[in-house]
Amino acid sequence: MRIEQLEYVAAVTQHGSLRRASEHLHISQPALSEAVSKLERELGVMLLDRRRSGARISRHGLELLPHLVEVLEAIDRLKVAASDQHQVSRTVRVGTVNAATSTLLVPAARELQDSRDGATVEVVNVRQSEIHQGLVEGSLDLGLVNVLAGDEPFLDLVGTDLLHGRPVVVLPVGHPLAEAGTVTIEQLRSERFVSMRAGYVMHRFAHRLFGSRPPRTSHTTDGAEMGKSMVSEGLGVTVLPDYSVIGDPLERAGLITTRPIEGDTTRVTLVLVRRASDRAPAAVRELHAALVARAGALAG
Repeated sequence: MRIEQLEYVAAVTQHGSLRRASEHLHISQPALSEAVSKLERELGVMLLDRRRSGARISRHGLELLPHLVEVLEAIDRLKVAASDQHQVSRTVRVGTVNAATSTLLVPAARELQDSRDGATVEVVNVRQSEIHQGLVEGSLDLGLVNVLAGDEPFLDLVGTDLLHGRPVVVLPVGHPLAEAGTVTIEQLRSERFVSMRAGYVMHRFAHRLFGSRPPRTSHTTDGAEMGKSMVSEGLGVTVLPDYSVIGDPLERAGLITTRPIEGDTTRVTLVLVRRASDRAPAAVRELHAALVARAGALAG
């Protein structure tokens, strides 16, 4: 009996079918079915009800499910205890789309450093889908992602709203458009534009904003930090959540500024995401708490 076999049965129960469980676990359906079959032979009980329409958890499987979950929870507790007690240092890996990095993530990491000797933070700058995958697979501990109003919730992750804002135009200080109170979409179309690469929420927002008529010239980059740097150097203008710019070192230094988009009422939220298990190592829990507290202070 292997731990992953128990996890497979739990996944079939959670997602309602063998097919959806295999998609969630990123393994082939035949491999998942064979692993469960071996467990069935070992236990002498049919855990899945296999039909032409697909395989689902059986009645016997449901009866054994509480015991299965109990074993998995005990394993989680063992892993957490071992991590907390025997690791002198603990690296917390945070995937981020570079939203509010300097005003939120950096101060929270400093709090963790001051409160837990030896704990370190590894910041991984990746796209939204890669953060989701990293959290599910366990290669990331926490994620910071932007979410537009109406986006689907994180079905297999837990999300905590940190900051609410709106998309704004990011301009170099002294740019002619900075003299106006708002910037129109037509004005944006005539500017050199710094676009986020596909896979970022702001790429999707810009595509929605411009429709079939994008700006005449467009640079492309990964993440808000490089986008702001390109704007500050005069390579163009961009669109980012306001909380990604307000308080940023480039904004405080007077190199970039923001203006609302005329007529746009889109709302965007910075969400802190983690795996559903609440038995995360202490360092992860502390950084999570520091991020929530820091966001509360910024919102206040």
